[in-house]
Amino acid sequence: MQIQGQFVDIPNREIYCVSLSIADGKITKLEKIETDPYLSFLMPGFIDAHVHVESSMLVPSEFARLAVVHGTVATVSDPHEIANVCGMEGVEYMIENGKQVPFKFYFGAPSCVPATPFETAGGEINSADIENLMSRPEIHYLAEMMNWPGTVNRDELVMEKIRISKKYGKPIDGHAPGLKGELAEKYVSAGPSTDHECFTAEEALGKLKLGMKIAIREGSAAKNFEALIDLIDDYPEMIMFCSDDKHPDNLAVSHINELAARAVARGKDIFHVLQAACLNPIAHYSMNLGQLREGDPADFILVKDLKEFQVISTYINGAKVAENGKTLIQSIKNEIINNFHTSLKKPEDFQLKASGSKVRVIEALDGQLITPEISGEILLKDGFAESNPDEDILKITVVNRYEDARPAVAFIKNFGLKTGAIASSVGHDSHNIISVGIDDESICKAVNLIIEAKGGVSAVSGDQEEILPLPVGGIMSASDGYEVAAAYTRIDKLAKEMGATLNSPFMTLSFMALLVIPDLKLSDKGLFNGQRFEFEEVFFE
Repeated sequence: MQIQGQFVDIPNREIYCVSLSIADGKITKLEKIETDPYLSFLMPGFIDAHVHVESSMLVPSEFARLAVVHGTVATVSDPHEIANVCGMEGVEYMIENGKQVPFKFYFGAPSCVPATPFETAGGEINSADIENLMSRPEIHYLAEMMNWPGTVNRDELVMEKIRISKKYGKPIDGHAPGLKGELAEKYVSAGPSTDHECFTAEEALGKLKLGMKIAIREGSAAKNFEALIDLIDDYPEMIMFCSDDKHPDNLAVSHINELAARAVARGKDIFHVLQAACLNPIAHYSMNLGQLREGDPADFILVKDLKEFQVISTYINGAKVAENGKTLIQSIKNEIINNFHTSLKKPEDFQLKASGSKVRVIEALDGQLITPEISGEILLKDGFAESNPDEDILKITVVNRYEDARPAVAFIKNFGLKTGAIASSVGHDSHNIISVGIDDESICKAVNLIIEAKGGVSAVSGDQEEILPLPVGGIMSASDGYEVAAAYTRIDKLAKEMGATLNSPFMTLSFMALLVIPDLKLSDKGLFNGQRFEFEEVFFE
């Protein structure tokens, strides 16, 4: 097979016309030809340098079908979410499912399962499991080390996992939101070599100077592109692009190609941008991915231009997997694994006895995972605390989905609901059921829809009830990815009709139990301060 195009030679900072010869999935010859400005641009495929495939609500084989349309040929994937639900069985599921399609998933070994001892998870990955995983060729790195206090303080169990990773010569991903100065130095010196959690340029610059690679994240909820993109000017070899968590409706529209287009629109050097988007992850993770050199796997894309990066076709190992906005990867039959054992709830389960009207409130911020602690006034009824919709202070609950237990209840601001409730069993990191609503009856209905389906996202407004079932681990669908994206779009629309003001209310909701991101979060065990790593009372004294 031969393909002609205007070759974007990223390392040599040149663009010239070539003829590409391909045989047995590899590039056998690359030769210059006469200049032809009408040829499409030929370049390496895009790489998502850090993503939880599960957050797309799609199993890997379906994620791949959508991603290749946007020129993505590989992901650095942390199966942390399914591991928290199903342990090693979940990691095996992701690896085996991903093998069924022509896409390059580079899975890591989840380092923090469960993420903290302050929540109930369904699985555990211990040091023996890390040894098992690291010895396997399908596992390429130690996934994000979220336990930064344990890393900084050289906790024995944390350091054992890091030691195992170093033994096998595999990189260690970091996760250290807000860490600066001496704490950052101690963290990096232990071994983590990347971070995707920076939300200010100052923080990222400090970590770059310590030798860390920075993955600029732009997902469905956390958006750090604007704050960090200028760093690519001085550190092009140290920057990568990632989505971290991307919901199916967003993945159906764009992926890493969008970040490349936005960077170029900001006036960033095209070769710096493509180095970050296409090459830097290959070097860092030793990925067997084509870079458009003779002898390389034939992984590449043809794009219409170098501004919008409209993808004409995507090739992986010489096989065309997408063309003109259509995936050529066929859906496969997917198995179902799960871990869901809680019983249906009653409205009174969500009552919270009041000891005053002033409470600690989680402040949800659009486009950010950090959640400052603020104070607010709630309503009182018969001695119980109620939502205060006029002040946009709503009740939030986390329900243990692995066993019957009393739901944890607190309050949150900025969801904007004026009626009903929304709920999800995608609740990082342990994926218990999380719900926000204006009254206990609506919250109970939304939660019970998910319990009955053994996983999903739901919205309840009066007599209107909607659910998108997620039967794989309670966090993914085995159905066609485009159908899931359409169903998600409908339920997201309903949430916004109910008053939700956030750009991605369900994605934001899923992070409100993520205890390792400061300041205030809610686990199934109670209100938690992520700065001090301890529980807080809902009511002020």
